[in-house]
Amino acid sequence: MGYIDKNLIEGETVVYEARPHWVLFVKPMILTLIFVAIAVALFYFASESINSSSTVLMRRFGGVLIVLAIIPVVVGVFRRSAREYAVTNKRVVMQIGLMGRMTEEVFLNKIESIGVDQTVMGRMLGYGTVTIRGTGGSFEPFERVSAPLELRRQIQDQIGKSFGETLPTV
Repeated sequence: MGYIDKNLIEGETVVYEARPHWVLFVKPMILTLIFVAIAVALFYFASESINSSSTVLMRRFGGVLIVLAIIPVVVGVFRRSAREYAVTNKRVVMQIGLMGRMTEEVFLNKIESIGVDQTVMGRMLGYGTVTIRGTGGSFEPFERVSAPLELRRQIQDQIGKSFGETLPTV
């Protein structure tokens, strides 16, 4: 972890790191497959075409689509790598962004509740949204995070340890 490891306070250690789920790649991959399918169809029709000017045009357009097909996957990789979620022994930290950066941090003693929202697909594939509610407002949700129940359990464990008791896990 980059940002979080560099911004630990004195006596703080990272206990758990959460990652965005691979489901972030589904839409970019579908878009990529559509672009590639259209490009393959254009290359096929170009090879069957008798007219040389339309053949050149179809091949060029197919080549452009192949190049464009790479962009959604690259964007998906950047979106996934631009997110850092961590539970430390003192706080919960979230950082989003590579160029611009948005960070949110809440100390464990300021957390009032932790909500987990999972769709049917999220339960089957192991992802969901975790929302932390703290005193003075809500925390930005951890969207499409892998193993949301484990993230909640880790936060609850750290809250219990910081207050010297063990909280029941759900």
